[in-house]
Amino acid sequence: MSASWLIVGATFLFATMGVCVKLASDQYPPGEIVFYRCVVGALMMAAYARWQGGTVRTAVPAMHFWRSFSGVIALCLWFYAIGNLPLATAMTLNYMSSVWMALFLLGGAIALGTSRVDSRLIATVLVGFAGVALILRPTIEAQQLWHGLMGLLSGVIAATAYLQVTALGRVGEPEYRIVFWFSVGGAIAGGSSLFFTGLSAHSLRGALLLLAVGVLATAAQLMVTRAYGTGRTLVNASLQYLGIAWSFAYGVLLFGDKVTPMAIGGMLLIAAAGLSATLLRSRNLRTADLDSTHTA
Repeated sequence: MSASWLIVGATFLFATMGVCVKLASDQYPPGEIVFYRCVVGALMMAAYARWQGGTVRTAVPAMHFWRSFSGVIALCLWFYAIGNLPLATAMTLNYMSSVWMALFLLGGAIALGTSRVDSRLIATVLVGFAGVALILRPTIEAQQLWHGLMGLLSGVIAATAYLQVTALGRVGEPEYRIVFWFSVGGAIAGGSSLFFTGLSAHSLRGALLLLAVGVLATAAQLMVTRAYGTGRTLVNASLQYLGIAWSFAYGVLLFGDKVTPMAIGGMLLIAAAGLSATLLRSRNLRTADLDSTHTA
């Protein structure tokens, strides 16, 4: 399957997972959902590694620890937001990660004293924040502002996790190993939360929802990791914003979410900002590679 179709499939699976998380949130706290999602993911990836003739043993455990640490926190916050906000709103706030990465680049350039700060990068960040303002104002009531901030924070931390995934790929870690150790970290963190919340009573519906969350999320995560390893970054990033459209449709059809023109405008601004940030980041990386080649 081509990288483009992998991304399209992954966005649909992630959006469907969001539906399952929202439904399961009526019965389970976010930490417990994360626990079961990651247990399923770890088992699936261990089986997948064995089928591929590979191993989950790693020579860079510290890198996996920090990737899992940031990724699990982002996942918990994201699930919390999904359970308490309109589905499309929670998904869109998490998709702000590309804009946050642009802000990290901007901050790094300023901190290192780079002679030229890309004004396009500044514009991208401002457009992304304008999109957030449009989304939060019409769709989040005053008592839901905290949930919106948690959704926004999930995107910030997810951005750092994506940077760590890139670093792991550069040292040669296969996608199944990256997903496996992330799932192990999530299972440990989610399991630890059970000491405070206790185990919830299960029903057949609840158990099936938890299983679906684990299977859908792990399959989608593996598809995205493989697509970014084989396809064009900008094309993949463009298609990844289909996840907002899937979530929008699910929210309206299944949960009766009210989406205003301002909210739709905000989603479009965030998608545009994310794509611009991805394009600028790709160009900066290519420029850096050319500079290092000429220097060598």
